[in-house]
Amino acid sequence: MTTQVGVLPQSTARPATAVAGGQRRLPLRRQLLLQIVCIFIAATVLFPVLWIVSMSIDPRNIARPDGLTLIPPGASLAAFDQVIAQPTANPVSFLRLAANSLLIAAIICVASVGVGVLAAYAFSRMRFRGRETLMIGVLAVLMLPAVATLAPLYVMLSKIQIGAFNLRDSLFGVALAVTSGTLPFAIWNMKGYIDTIPRDLEEAAAVDGASKFQTFWSVILPLSTPVLAVTAFFGFLAGWTEFYFSWQFLDHPQDFTLAMALNGMVGAYGTTPWSQFSAFAILVALPVAVVYLFLQKYIVSGLTIGGVKG
Repeated sequence: MTTQVGVLPQSTARPATAVAGGQRRLPLRRQLLLQIVCIFIAATVLFPVLWIVSMSIDPRNIARPDGLTLIPPGASLAAFDQVIAQPTANPVSFLRLAANSLLIAAIICVASVGVGVLAAYAFSRMRFRGRETLMIGVLAVLMLPAVATLAPLYVMLSKIQIGAFNLRDSLFGVALAVTSGTLPFAIWNMKGYIDTIPRDLEEAAAVDGASKFQTFWSVILPLSTPVLAVTAFFGFLAGWTEFYFSWQFLDHPQDFTLAMALNGMVGAYGTTPWSQFSAFAILVALPVAVVYLFLQKYIVSGLTIGGVKG
C-alpha cells in the first residue's frame, strides 16, 4: 500500500527578506513611505531654522519679513557684529548678558544635580516616616507651572535684605527661584533611574566593608551618569533660556539676561529689526545645541531608562 505525503498549502503572505545581523528588510513600498514621512518631518523642522539663518545675513534689516530667500542679495555678517557689540539700547554688551545667563544656568545645573541626586537616592533606597507624603508633594509641585509660583517667590525673596543687597533683585535670587521649579523634575527623574540599578551591587559593596556614603559615591553615582547628564542639561537649558523670573525680579540693566535682551528687541507696530533679532536668536541657541550634541548619548539613554520605573 502506497502512502501519499500531503503537501501543506503555501502561505500567500510575502515573507520579509532576511539581512545580515538577523534583521528583516522591509518591503520596498513601506520603505518608500517611511522615507517620505522622515523627509517631511525633517523639512518641517529645518524650514524655520533656514528662514532665521537667511534673515540673519540679510543686510536690509527689514522691519517685516516678506519672503524666504536662502541667500539674500549682499549677504553679510554685519547683524552678528552689531548684536555682539550692543544688542539693545541698554549699554550692556552681549558678553555681559551671556555671562549673566551662564551664571544662572550654572547655579541651577549644580543645584538640580547636587540636591536632586541626594533626594532621589533617599527616596529610592531608604524607608523613613513621611516618605510617601514627601514624594506626593514633589509630584504635586512638578505638575504646577513655574509661573504660578512667581508672586509668592517675589514676596519671599524681596524680604531677604542684607545691607544694600536684595536677594530678589539679584542673579542668585533668580537662579534660586528657577531651581525651585526644576528640582522636583530632577528628583523624580533620577529616582526612577536609581530604581533600575540592582540592589545586589550595593549589597556586594557593603559586604566588602563599604559604608553607605561610599556605596553611593562609588557605585550609584558612576552608574547614574546618563540621568545626571539629563538633569544637568535640562537645568542648564532652564537657566540659559529663563525669562519670566528675570523679567519680574531684576531691575538693573547690568543684571539682564540674554532672554530679556532678545525680548527687548521686539518693537511695536512692526519695528523689530529682524536681521539683528535673527542673529541674536542664533547666538542664544548655539550654546544649547553644542551642549546637547556632546551629551546626546547620555540624554537619550537617561530619558529612556529613567522612565521605566517610578
